[in-house]
Amino acid sequence: MEETQSPAGPVTLVISEVIDPSQAATYEAWTKGINREARQFDGFLGVDIIRPRDHDYPEYVVIVKFDTYEHLRRWIRSPTYRAWMAQSHGLIAARSQQHLPSGLEIWFTLPNSHTDLRSPLSSPPYYKQVILGVLAVYPLILLANGLLGSLLGGLHPLVSLFISVIFVSALLTYPVMPWLSKGLEFWLYPKARRP
Repeated sequence: MEETQSPAGPVTLVISEVIDPSQAATYEAWTKGINREARQFDGFLGVDIIRPRDHDYPEYVVIVKFDTYEHLRRWIRSPTYRAWMAQSHGLIAARSQQHLPSGLEIWFTLPNSHTDLRSPLSSPPYYKQVILGVLAVYPLILLANGLLGSLLGGLHPLVSLFISVIFVSALLTYPVMPWLSKGLEFWLYPKARRP
């Protein structure tokens, strides 16, 4: 795995793993073990696991957060991490990962074709993230106003705004941003396209 530039502040490691369906129970036990070990390292902030919805394509997305890039790097370079990764051989059919600074980048998914750990993809350029954010958020705000406007009209404006933000955030996280970033994958990650 090549080193990327060290971003300031919290860092997220997003790992997509397609497992051998016959190894699901073993993989679940493995993830519990490696995540338990990660908790012992300095700077560990948490881990989230998104389990597969499609049993024919068992893809897990593991989101690991550390307070700094340096702490994440120490974890990835540790003998403990390497030992757990060695145990994963035979469980995982394909794996990809990328480092992301904390923030909205968590909504950007890696192209399915990117499985080479030696050349990790970087986040899309900032201007593309802004454009994609506007394309996702603006219609959702219009939808929230249309659907919720009359229902929330009698509430205090701050309460009404809070409920609208929950509505928009829920749809933005899933399905809108994953769907939109996948649809615009060719533009967000042009270098990941296969010839």
